Amino acid sequence: MNAIRILMVMTILLLHVPVGAESKSLLVFAGAASKPPTEEAAKVFENKTGVNVDLLFGGSGYVLSQMMLGKKGDIYFPGSSDFMETAKKKGVVYNETERKVVYLVPAINVRKGNPKNIRKLSDLAAPGLRVAIARPDTVCVGLYAVEIIEKNLTKEQIKALRKNIVNYTESCEKTATSISLNTADAVMGWSVFHYWDRERIETVNLAKEEISRVGYIPIGVSRYTKDRRSAQKFIDFILSDEGKAIFRKYHYFMTPEEAYRYIGLKKPVGGEYSVPAEWINE
Repeated sequence: MNAIRILMVMTILLLHVPVGAESKSLLVFAGAASKPPTEEAAKVFENKTGVNVDLLFGGSGYVLSQMMLGKKGDIYFPGSSDFMETAKKKGVVYNETERKVVYLVPAINVRKGNPKNIRKLSDLAAPGLRVAIARPDTVCVGLYAVEIIEKNLTKEQIKALRKNIVNYTESCEKTATSISLNTADAVMGWSVFHYWDRERIETVNLAKEEISRVGYIPIGVSRYTKDRRSAQKFIDFILSDEGKAIFRKYHYFMTPEEAYRYIGLKKPVGGEYSVPAEWINE
């Protein structure tokens, strides 16, 4: 793990010292699956309340580890239910404060115009293709990618696809950026990635039978918070009509039903998946 990155994280943790009964700042540990709308929502919240919101983005598992290491943070905002369940099991969040913010559908993302003519999941096993997926042990979209690959491709196809993987990215943001910067021909991502960079990213939908489940982005108050009241205010704002409008602008699904319509089939929502050992520490 990058030593400079760890130093930056610890500096933020040490400098974040709440004052009084209601602090003037909040520290949010967030999975990067929600980065664009969360940054915008945090600015609106700051302007409305005068409470500064420090956002620490990264892989959901990575930021959870840093939260636990520093025993700091007011809110945990991971990219999927899988990591929130881990946080609850480890006693990091107040279970009763968990709320579902938006819903996500896994997809394949390619360069605008789809120059490699990728039409389906099995195309990712074609020789010579550059594929990127996020680290499945620490990043929500990587975990979903492995689940879909393992459940839908043959052993031979999986072997060929893994030969094509040129990078295991450290966050949802870096996964999308792999397409924007043309360091990969395709990534296993989310349908919303297209709206993060409309000029360079295009979404190829998976077959409805290939999608195991609809993801959702949960949020909850951390047990490390010194200002539970302000933390709850931020969550309430995110879930308000004003907050939801920001996420809708980036084409996140606001209800499971919206995700079902996009897929064309009702699917399980949330849950957990255990990544096979051979995918860990790639």
